[in-house]
Amino acid sequence: MDDYPLLDLFLTMLFLFLWVMWLFLLFRIVMDVFRDDSLTGWSKAGWLLLCIVLPYIGVLIYVIARGNGMGRRDADRAKQAESRFQDYIRRTATESGGGTEELARLAELHKSGALTDEEFEKAKAKLLA
Repeated sequence: MDDYPLLDLFLTMLFLFLWVMWLFLLFRIVMDVFRDDSLTGWSKAGWLLLCIVLPYIGVLIYVIARGNGMGRRDADRAKQAESRFQDYIRRTATESGGGTEELARLAELHKSGALTDEEFEKAKAKLLA
C-alpha cells in the first residue's frame, strides 16, 4: 500500500472519471453527427475523421462549433417523438370502441332477439376475458 499513495489513487480516479465523461461525450457527438440531416455526407465524414484522428481536440472543436445545435436537435427530436406517441394514443383510443361499447352492442342484440341467451353469454365471456 505504500507504493501507491492516497493522492495517486485520487488522481487515478479523477483521470478515469474524466476519461469516461469524454467517452460519453464522444458517443453523443457521433450520434449527433449521424442524426443531423443538415450535414452532408462529406461533412459527416470530416467531423468523424476529426474526432477519430484528433480525439480530444476534435470533440472540443465540435462542442464549440455545434454544441448549441446538439441540444436544440435533441429537444426537437423529443418533441417529435412525444407528438407521434400522442397521435398514436389518440388514434388507438378512437379506433377501439372499448369493452363497454361492445358489451352494450351485445346487450342490444340480445334484447332484440338476434342473439340467444347462450350466444350472448359466450360472447360476453369472450369479451370480458
